[in-house]
Amino acid sequence: MKKTVKYFWRLFFLGWGAFIAIILMANFGLLGKMPSMAELENPTIAQASEVYASDGTLMGKFYLPSGNRSIVKYKDISPHVINALVATEDKRFYDHAGIDIKGTMRAIIYGGSAGGGSTITQQLALALFNKRASNPFLRILQKLKEWIIAVKLERNFTKEEILTLYLNAVPFPDNVFGIRNASRTFFQKEPSQLTIEEAALLVGSINGPGIYNPRRNPKAAMDRRNLVLSRMAENGNITADQAISLSAQPIKLNYKKPTEDLGYAPYFREILREEVKKILKDITKPDGTPYNIYNDGLKIYTTINPVMQLYAEEAVAQQAPKLYRNVINQGFIKNGSVWKKYEHVLEAAMKNSERWRNLAEDGLSDKEIRATFFVKTPMKVFAWNAARSKDTVMTPYDSIKYHRLFTQAGFMAMDPITGEVKAWVGGIDFKTFKYDHVNLNTKRQVGSTIKPLLYSEAVDELNFSPDTPVEDVQQSFGKGQLVPATSASCTGRTMSMASALTWSRNCATAYIMKQVGPAKFVDFLQKIGLPTEVKPFPSIALGSCELSLFEMMWAYSIFAGRGFSTKPYFISRIEDRNGNVIKRLDYSANRREVISEAAAYIMTRMMQGVVDVGTAAGLRARLGAAEMAGKTGTTNDNSDAWFIGFVPQLLAGVWVGSDDRFIRNEGAGGFGGQAARPIWEYFFKKVYANKDLGISKEDRFIEPPSLSNDAVSADPSLYVTDINPEPSAEGKDIGVGTEEDYMQNLEEYIGPESAPLPEDPKSKQQPKDTSKKVTQDKPIGAPEEPKKKKGLFNKIFKKKNKE
Repeated sequence: MKKTVKYFWRLFFLGWGAFIAIILMANFGLLGKMPSMAELENPTIAQASEVYASDGTLMGKFYLPSGNRSIVKYKDISPHVINALVATEDKRFYDHAGIDIKGTMRAIIYGGSAGGGSTITQQLALALFNKRASNPFLRILQKLKEWIIAVKLERNFTKEEILTLYLNAVPFPDNVFGIRNASRTFFQKEPSQLTIEEAALLVGSINGPGIYNPRRNPKAAMDRRNLVLSRMAENGNITADQAISLSAQPIKLNYKKPTEDLGYAPYFREILREEVKKILKDITKPDGTPYNIYNDGLKIYTTINPVMQLYAEEAVAQQAPKLYRNVINQGFIKNGSVWKKYEHVLEAAMKNSERWRNLAEDGLSDKEIRATFFVKTPMKVFAWNAARSKDTVMTPYDSIKYHRLFTQAGFMAMDPITGEVKAWVGGIDFKTFKYDHVNLNTKRQVGSTIKPLLYSEAVDELNFSPDTPVEDVQQSFGKGQLVPATSASCTGRTMSMASALTWSRNCATAYIMKQVGPAKFVDFLQKIGLPTEVKPFPSIALGSCELSLFEMMWAYSIFAGRGFSTKPYFISRIEDRNGNVIKRLDYSANRREVISEAAAYIMTRMMQGVVDVGTAAGLRARLGAAEMAGKTGTTNDNSDAWFIGFVPQLLAGVWVGSDDRFIRNEGAGGFGGQAARPIWEYFFKKVYANKDLGISKEDRFIEPPSLSNDAVSADPSLYVTDINPEPSAEGKDIGVGTEEDYMQNLEEYIGPESAPLPEDPKSKQQPKDTSKKVTQDKPIGAPEEPKKKKGLFNKIFKKKNKE
């Protein structure tokens, strides 16, 4: 044998030996991590976590762009998608075992110009376990790994399963991942409903999501679609005539890209996100790695009732625009003097804005950035209209001023016995105003809503009753501590405790605090379980302390909860992507007895006086409820307005105010009975009208057996010994007043912020509003007014836009 031939065979066998050695080294992970057999048998595709309401409605998702996938089964994918994929990417897919030798050799000989050699299975291997390497040598090594993984995938999965995994994993244009999200984004359809040309368009884009984006590059996308159609004809999936006919059709998109803002209760879902992270912090997956809320496809089941959530958002959307109009019509707002002492607020807002951060990253100096805030710029701003936005031209500096004038609101409804949160509205518009006004960390002065808690301590510990006489006189607590700070609102009269609560008498409440003692009252708040530390100052009797709406709901649960405080909760369980329960939340330990059942019932009876004849007069009568209780609250200068009320089955609370406390709603329109109460009233009118919710007007509070029939009357007005005495209590809060004095009609109906996500097979039928229609263009009980010709937004900016 000639030496050259010997050298050839030696090189040949050495080459093969080296190749086999490299394959074996790659297989055993010596050239970089390789997935185990367990991972191959259960491949994990990054998948969005889904949030569900109490009835199974899909509320929204948590995801990073690469993890926003909704997994779909093979049977739910149109055959046109399968045919297009195989015809275009791997026409011998059903004949090979993961590696197409013919295609690979062609790719090597022609350098890829005649088509690549990667099979669908190899592409799936890359999508599941690797990122494409840019270094040529590393790419060759990566290719060997793909071959190994592809062969293993073929041995462990059927062809249908491989196609399904592939279509769920690959990216489509606009950073959309998975066939279901692509189908919904570009056509608002499920994958099973895609037509031939739609399937060809989406499959064609897989090869180059940026190049073949039908929204940005329609010509390239159409050419690619038509190429797919021709290959489908070559493969016998459609006829040549069909390919020609369909190729002549224009691209017809129904585009709407999903975002995390879409869905139900956006404020709530943001709080939920952080709570789930806390819960999962110390829980690991079977392989020992931590759970990832964005990639692990968790299913999070909440207590939210989607119908009540819509009613709550609708209630806020009916009242907040009217309060905003009242604010901007005030003189100190119109002439701009409101900002004279608060330029530092605007300065801080500028520096914390996204515009400032982006320009700083671009290398501009502070002086250059500041100058851009005083240049008129076309922009879209929030506005109270059906679209919740308006195109206008203004300076970014004026935009900051404009947005800070909007009155914010927080609303929460819960079951007072179980603690289940039914509705959560953290603000007026999540897209524009991200700050949540319900959660535990958002605290505001609570005003007179604190009074029922103080009174309940007096009833339970000091045996006060509704007809116990109290003195409406300024009280001294020593060391110059006078409560209230001025005696102007004190009548000097003696009245029943029921009268003091009904009319929210500050001086009489200070008298009760004198009997209870500030330290004991603080102990009482801690006994409820509230986490905020409240200092034992005498002024807390009038609500000078700051608590969150979440905590106030927690505290008020003692009344309808028959003496037990119940911490609100909103997560029932968390499951992994396969339906295995990771964490089931048990909140039975969150209930604790605070006052006796008898004391809770007596307080409930007294608080009915508030909604019958007091600072929320007529509320119960207007709603036609057999029994109801509540309390208004207003803080200094009307910075905060509250109303918290309840019926036997449902407790709800409202806070209204501006994020900047110096922007206030002066006059009657800023009192708790007028600013906050209408939101509560609108919500309950809708709830009562929807019989499916099971909240009946006829429900009554249960009188405890230990309480004799003579102990407290079913008619709390019997204990109200005065008409509302002057001067008024609760600052300026003297009652519901005349709504037409401060309310204005809107030109159009503004609905809830939430909207159903595209129909999902895993979720139940979307919730239906079966309530009777509630008048939308005026506050409840207000007279009709003639409609105005000009919209609010145009009125404000007409002069500016002319400049």
